[in-house]
Amino acid sequence: VESVFWQRLAGAYGLRIQTKNPSLYRFGGFQNDERGKLREFFKEFYNLDMKTKEFSLTGRNWGTVNFDPVVLSFDIDKVPAFEIPLAYVSNCSTSKNEVTLEFQPNDDAPSCMMEMRFYVPTDPNPDVDAVEAFKANVMSRAGITQATGDAIANFNGVQCLTPRGRYDIKIFTTFIQLHGKTFDYKIPVSTILRIFLLPHKDGRRMHFVLSLDPPIKQGQTRYHFLILMFNKEDEEDITLSMSAGDLKEKYDGKLEKEMSGPVFETLSRIVKAVVQRKITTPGNYKSMNGTPAITCTYKSSYGLLYPLEKGFMYVHKPPVHIRFEEISSVNFARSGGSTRSFDIEVHLRNRITHVFSSIEKDEYDRLHEFAKSKKLKIGNKQRGAEETFANEVMCDSDQEADSGPDACLHRVGSKAKKREDDDDDDDEDESDDDFNPDKASGGSDVGEEFDSDHDSSSSSNSGESIRGGKAP
Repeated sequence: VESVFWQRLAGAYGLRIQTKNPSLYRFGGFQNDERGKLREFFKEFYNLDMKTKEFSLTGRNWGTVNFDPVVLSFDIDKVPAFEIPLAYVSNCSTSKNEVTLEFQPNDDAPSCMMEMRFYVPTDPNPDVDAVEAFKANVMSRAGITQATGDAIANFNGVQCLTPRGRYDIKIFTTFIQLHGKTFDYKIPVSTILRIFLLPHKDGRRMHFVLSLDPPIKQGQTRYHFLILMFNKEDEEDITLSMSAGDLKEKYDGKLEKEMSGPVFETLSRIVKAVVQRKITTPGNYKSMNGTPAITCTYKSSYGLLYPLEKGFMYVHKPPVHIRFEEISSVNFARSGGSTRSFDIEVHLRNRITHVFSSIEKDEYDRLHEFAKSKKLKIGNKQRGAEETFANEVMCDSDQEADSGPDACLHRVGSKAKKREDDDDDDDEDESDDDFNPDKASGGSDVGEEFDSDHDSSSSSNSGESIRGGKAP
């Protein structure tokens, strides 16, 4: 034990004990009348004076930051206002004059602080960047970087789709670091839940996806998935920083000192060994083009849907992973009333619905059989409509094949002819009893205005008859 302090807590009193490791321990729940007994105890057994630590209660939010071996102390007029144990810091990022500290979540606590921001004024000394110095002090003491040593492997200029940009990736034994032009991320291996390696539909690129919980943050935006993009043709020779003996002992021979081959393959092997999780790849499903991916639209964004052995994976904006055990039913429906494409409505047990739209009609049979093979419930609510839709898709294809390139014109002409027939039937059914010129003129023809034998009176009476009046 190096030092012991008695301090006031929110509802009681506590002990602040710092060891020579260095480590910091806090104990709370003491009453004020126990101070004397504790002071005597530490004096007798540890030969230490238990001092009282006072805190500033002014409420000001500007002051001086001091870094102890294990804590960040925010002091106001040389009196601490609060302390932050740096072992709880999971990440530290900078932006202009701001430094953002992110903290590891505590699952046992009903509420916990996740982020704190400091504004650092511009340092008048141009030789020292105050913001970078602040960040360096935090990261040198943060719990995430303790006992990490050198990076196992480095990958430079990797294209990242989520979050967008190019990053230098460093893989350590306990975390993965992403360094970009604006933002830096440190991802503990314990937060990586799943790993996906998904080929792009074009056959030339690969998606490498990491599912994260808790997610990484960029301001108020949270990223639950890290998506990297690689070209299959890109190859690189990697020399790992660990010795061959340490690699064999720590990773059971899964990694070699010298590794070569495609970049995506080398990175996936290293991440798999460090995280100690299996990599999920596409199964036996093949689209009409022979690829494991289906082009579709999700929330007005174009992307790729991968039917996997245990779920669906959509990349990339926004990425969505749906496990089969979360699905209550799957519905197939027309896409905007058109038979040239269809939608898949995936209903989850938590009453959330994901709709993947604008899927080509040739994929219908494959996806329908895939859903049945995975024993997914096809929604009964629109089963009749789905069967009709499937029949219409087949009929539409047959008609186009029979009628050639003028299939659409043939259908339009048929509808126009049907409307003309309906109009003729309506004319035959209707009658006009009021307009009967033969009856009004006594069976003779109506006289013309410029006829020489025309009688003016008969003309006038005929006009009244036409207007519905009676002749005298």
